[in-house]
Amino acid sequence: MADTGTLDDLDREILTLLIEDGRRSLVDIAERVSLSPAPVKRRVERLERLGVITGYTALVDHSKLGAGLEAFVELRFAGDISVEEVTDAMMRIPEVQEIVTVAGDPDALARVRLTNVAQVRDVIDRMREGGRVIGTKTLMVLGRKRRGPGSR
Repeated sequence: MADTGTLDDLDREILTLLIEDGRRSLVDIAERVSLSPAPVKRRVERLERLGVITGYTALVDHSKLGAGLEAFVELRFAGDISVEEVTDAMMRIPEVQEIVTVAGDPDALARVRLTNVAQVRDVIDRMREGGRVIGTKTLMVLGRKRRGPGSR
């Protein structure tokens, strides 16, 4: 298999198996795709080199760590501020788990993990410091369903 940057059906099947369980063994993957472990290892390494697989992570039950509240915060930026400046500033706030820039209104969505409702106000105040963020709207997560990892 040449490093052409294209994925074949076996690559996609291997990816699906890894998405379902990132700790799945090469032997298990090999059995499921009818290959031996060595070519599966080469394919996984190639997918990593190509940047298709960007990393592996653990899914955590944050409520067991005391951060059981999750919210999305819509962010509106000041007109003279770069998107990168705002997103970098938001990622320095420990409660911010992820920030996604979007086209339209709002300018971005921040996913935050919190321990209590009082912390929501504190995080919003920190987001607005310095005048980069000129407007917010907070949406508290009541529940979630997930496709892929953690959906079991």
